Amino acid sequence: MTIYIAGKITGDPNYKVKFLRRAEGIKNAGHKAINPATLPAGMPWEACMRICFAMIDAADAAVFLPDWKESRGARAEKTYCDVTGKPTFEIGKGDEM
Repeated sequence: MTIYIAGKITGDPNYKVKFLRRAEGIKNAGHKAINPATLPAGMPWEACMRICFAMIDAADAAVFLPDWKESRGARAEKTYCDVTGKPTFEIGKGDEM
C-alpha cells in the first residue's frame, strides 16, 4: 500500500524530522510512503498544494498526523480525500506507523 503523509508543515521548524520519522514507520510496516516534506523549500503554497493533491491521487490512502487540524494545507488535503473517496487514517500522539 502507498500512503500519503499529511500534517502541519508551515510554522513547524521540525516538520522534516516529524515527516521522515512517520515515513520510516510506514516503510518498516511494509508500505510505501509519499512524503510531501521533501518538496523544495520556498515554493508558493498554492503550487505545493497542487503537487500534494497529485501525490494524494497517487496514494492508496492518506495518514494524518496528530497536528493536522492546525494546518490549513492538511485540512484542505482532508477535504480533498473526503471528496475523492480516498481512505484516511488519523494517527494519535505516540501511535506507531
